[in-house]
Amino acid sequence: MRDLLAEARGRLRHEPIERRIRASVDGATVLDSTRAVLVWEPRRVVPTYAVPADDIQRELAAAPASDGSADGVLHPGIPFSVHTAAGEPVTIADREGAGFRLADEDLAGYVVLDFAAFDEWYEEDEPVVMHPRDPYHRVDVRETSRPVRIEIGGDVVAETTRARLLFETQLPTRFYIPREDVAVELHPSERQSYCPYKGRASYWSVDADGRRRPDIAWSYEQPLPDLPQVTGLIAFWDERVDVFLDGERRPRPGGAIAAALRDEFTV
Repeated sequence: MRDLLAEARGRLRHEPIERRIRASVDGATVLDSTRAVLVWEPRRVVPTYAVPADDIQRELAAAPASDGSADGVLHPGIPFSVHTAAGEPVTIADREGAGFRLADEDLAGYVVLDFAAFDEWYEEDEPVVMHPRDPYHRVDVRETSRPVRIEIGGDVVAETTRARLLFETQLPTRFYIPREDVAVELHPSERQSYCPYKGRASYWSVDADGRRRPDIAWSYEQPLPDLPQVTGLIAFWDERVDVFLDGERRPRPGGAIAAALRDEFTV
């Protein structure tokens, strides 16, 4: 299945959604559509909305072509201006390059939209944050009594038999640990991030192996209603720590997320 999904990722894909989609700029609605589709450009791992040009309540103007490029998987950190399908960028409501007309017959008349270029998004009357949800993406949480130990440079920073394992499509398994089973002090960070499936994450730093390890753990203090099981639990970046499950050290995850963490932090 992973091979099949990886193969499909190399193609332009789209999927209709039976939801009213709205977006605003400076408090004014600039698009309102009940004919939206989700679009995945080749190598993009998260979808974007596309709507008929007639459903955009602002004039569309040609925008300069971007010279941005990226190799490998296009994760959410890669800007919308990097396109892997043929088409023409357009400006919407003075937001340059906020749309992209694909040169694809199946999507003729549609404009793919840069989620970050608009101030607010709604599916029906529910706000959408970060990016649209992928209908083929799952997040499952399971309690486990299997022993889990987290080490940094040989220092034990957490140990538990009460972990909750979070399984998310195409992502590494994450180990969520009760705070009582974290063996080091958690120092709150100013950093935050948002996941469309889990909610807003708060980050934590710890002291281990002789120095401060910034933003090495996170928690969801008020997760979205779908995932109450992880409320207040602590997860560590497996890419930056050593995780032992049943006494066996797990290999550190690879891929685009691990590479981005290596660039941002000293592992």
